[in-house]
Parts: sequence; structure tokens; C-alpha cells
Amino acid sequence: MIKGLYEVHLPVEDLERSVEFYERIGLELAHQGRGLTFFWIEKGKSWLGLWETEQVNVPYHPSLRHIAFQVELEDIKRAKQWLADKGIEVREAFGFAPTGPVVLPNRPHAHAAIYFEDPDGNSLEFICPIELDTSPLTQMIYLEEWEKS
Repeated sequence: MIKGLYEVHLPVEDLERSVEFYERIGLELAHQGRGLTFFWIEKGKSWLGLWETEQVNVPYHPSLRHIAFQVELEDIKRAKQWLADKGIEVREAFGFAPTGPVVLPNRPHAHAAIYFEDPDGNSLEFICPIELDTSPLTQMIYLEEWEKS
């Protein structure tokens, strides 16, 4: 029934700053209005709504302020440098230092992911499904380690 992400909305403190950030990571502007902007995540299929508000600094919880953008395996391998080239730092996740993507052992597939934040502290993720071979993966490891095993 569910085919993908349709829309997600985030609060932002400075809409102009946030528009610049999301354009920097490659999203295409879909609509601008007073105090809000929409970007295509996948043109014609899914979008991100940014809403300017003074109530950005509410307690963070990933169920309210998190977006995962699906990427290809080759892209996630170079994501840390790609983000750095745009002045964006990756962040620690699940106790893993921000040195590169981590593999999340979700059965029957695993996912490689890397995490960063937008200017308002909203949690962003690049994620890529990966196929597990016959070796079981029971804990998270760095993608680089997973590829060597």
C-alpha cells in the first residue's frame, strides 16, 4: 500500500537561511509563500515543507523532527566529503563517531546511514538499503568495516 514518502514538515527559525541550506544539499524549490517554503524531495512525488516559527527550540525528538533521504550506495560512501564540501558536518549517531556511514542491521536487509543536522537542529539522514550476504550482522558497524568483512 505505502509506496514512499509524500511529505514531511519541519519548523525553522530563519526561513531564508533554511532555504539556502536545503538548496545546498540539492533539493529543488517547489513553492514559496509567506512564512513557508516547499521543496521537492522527489519531483512530483514527495516534498519537504519548512514553516518559519519562533517555537523551534522545543525539545527534540526524532519522531517529530527527522527526515531520511534515500540515496544510492556509491553516494553514501562519499556523503561525508560531499557534505563537508558544502560546509555541513556529519554528527555522531548511536555512539558512533562521525567518521563515515554506519550499517544498521535491520533484517532481512541492512541499511547504511549517515546523519547530519539542518541549521535548526532538525535531524537529517542519508540512507541506503544494502543486501546482507550469508554472514549475519548482529550489531552496527561502520560501512567501511562491513565492506571488508
